[in-house]
Amino acid sequence: MSLFDQVSEDIKDAMRAKDKIRLEALRGMKKEFIEAKTAKGANDELSDETAIQILQKMAKQRRDSADVYTQQNRPDLAEKEQAELVVIESYLPKQLTQEELDSKISEIISQVGATSPADMGKVMGVATKALAGVAAGKAISETVKRLLSK
Repeated sequence: MSLFDQVSEDIKDAMRAKDKIRLEALRGMKKEFIEAKTAKGANDELSDETAIQILQKMAKQRRDSADVYTQQNRPDLAEKEQAELVVIESYLPKQLTQEELDSKISEIISQVGATSPADMGKVMGVATKALAGVAAGKAISETVKRLLSK
């Protein structure tokens, strides 16, 4: 079952359970999926890879919004964003731990033959493709920078 179909089924379940937060988050996800499917050149198709990219973007937006609301002393709004973030993250693949990320990036550095921070671009190109969906871009960048500067 594709991610799009799974979200559609889960919307029905959330409606039956009268779970407002989950329902709102799922509807937001489905809206983004439909927009991507109907975008120019999409041929009314949505791959799971594209769906995961959309969900990652949505998760980042929720994290950023929650941080802003917390800074502005609006815990009610921050809580709502955090609750939606939990729902969105449940559809994303498990993220790598820092140790796993270090290991994978070390392998990529040796494959590419990078030796200094000047080679960061080469490593980042390979790493972002290889680790898409299982690690955040910021985490990848920071790890590459740290490992290359040793």
